[in-house]
Amino acid sequence: MGKKITVEPVSRVEGHAKITVNLNDAGQVDDAHLHIVEMRGFEKLLQGRPIEDAQRIVTAICGICPVSHHLASAKAADNTFGVEIPRTAAMLRELMHMGQMIHSHTLHFFYLAAPDLIFTPDGDPKKRNIFGVIEANPELATQAVLNRKRGQEMIRAIGGRAAPVTAKPGGLTKGITEEQRQKMLKDAEDSIEFTKLGLEVAAPLFDQYLDVIKMLGVVDTPMMGLVKDGNLELYDGTLRMMDTDGSIIKEFDPTKYADYIQEGYQDWSYLKFPYWKEKGWPDGIYRVAPLARINVCDKISTPLANDMLTDFRAAFGRMPQQTLLYHYARLIEMMYASERAVELLNDPDITSTDVWAKPEVRAATGVGVLEAPRGTLIHEYSTDDEGIITKANMIVSTGHNQGAIDLGVREAAKALIKDGEPQEGLLNRLEMVIRAYDPCFSCATHTIDGRWPVKLELVGPDGRIRTYTNY
Repeated sequence: MGKKITVEPVSRVEGHAKITVNLNDAGQVDDAHLHIVEMRGFEKLLQGRPIEDAQRIVTAICGICPVSHHLASAKAADNTFGVEIPRTAAMLRELMHMGQMIHSHTLHFFYLAAPDLIFTPDGDPKKRNIFGVIEANPELATQAVLNRKRGQEMIRAIGGRAAPVTAKPGGLTKGITEEQRQKMLKDAEDSIEFTKLGLEVAAPLFDQYLDVIKMLGVVDTPMMGLVKDGNLELYDGTLRMMDTDGSIIKEFDPTKYADYIQEGYQDWSYLKFPYWKEKGWPDGIYRVAPLARINVCDKISTPLANDMLTDFRAAFGRMPQQTLLYHYARLIEMMYASERAVELLNDPDITSTDVWAKPEVRAATGVGVLEAPRGTLIHEYSTDDEGIITKANMIVSTGHNQGAIDLGVREAAKALIKDGEPQEGLLNRLEMVIRAYDPCFSCATHTIDGRWPVKLELVGPDGRIRTYTNY
């Protein structure tokens, strides 16, 4: 008889998940999967609501990246009504988004990923957490807390609160004051200095774990992300899908995503599984998020981040596929977000009060796309002639990556588990594959064609299943 190994829960991620590894009689891995064991229904919740309510409702999807959903929803509403928002509103939205990037990337790298690198994948699990980092390097931990706060304060200044409320169809409900501008500018400049410190700490660790980087969870897939004039882009631009050899498969208008991306589901997960329509499933599996974004761009428009990109490519090549390099890519993006925030805050129009253009309500379908910290985020709404949402669809960052995450877990399990009795450190390596993507499982679970892939079992006291229903 074979054996099943279960890792539950997967730790240091947002949301709930487990890993199952099926072994054969010889103790070799037959199969392995990542199971997402929670479900949400925000697409259904939005139906029947005015589209201007959506921007506030969707912030409840995720406590880590509410800004991303808030702004993707606002962009979808703008697109639905065909309104062009004022320049200042666009800059403030992007600035809020940069605050989100600084906050989220600081959280993931220093709180969730760093423990594996500082204490080794085989280190004491009691220390392999943020409290261990605080004990080992209290100054670094303190600075990480302060940098998260800098990003969060940018969000509060523009969005009104941590879960923002100011973006709406046509722009924003308010601008910022000169006093707020000066405070955010100082925070953005300090974030640049902190990112330099973070790179000094992290660079030796990437050298130390080069062998692990080269073998753990590596999968070869195309990658997708926003670009603008070939530059890294996090808020606007066109979507670029790049093949493993660095050639561009397609660059396209994000609002036309449905022409190229198909969604399906597998029976082991509540997540949707997007794939490149032309290749089908599973050949059409692709990846998004920081590593994908710095791979698909030609360059970065801000100088320090572009220098980091140049060094990264000198070390790892033009289209590296190693999953653990997502951590390095986050530092590059954190530098870009900090530099970009400085650029925006130095624009004289940033304190203008021209932040809203009145939209004309109509029956239409609109799409909003941006790059959330975890990858490409898509919101699509259809409305009736009174602006009431009749249908909503979201493709969330972790959904794009789900096929590759599952494949990476399976390949890592096959490489690591040979005798059927893995040690804790080996199982932690499977979690490291998942953590590298900084997944948000709460964001990614929705409905497909009105169906929930849910199984309900009623088990009697003797352990036998009495009833079984597949919804």
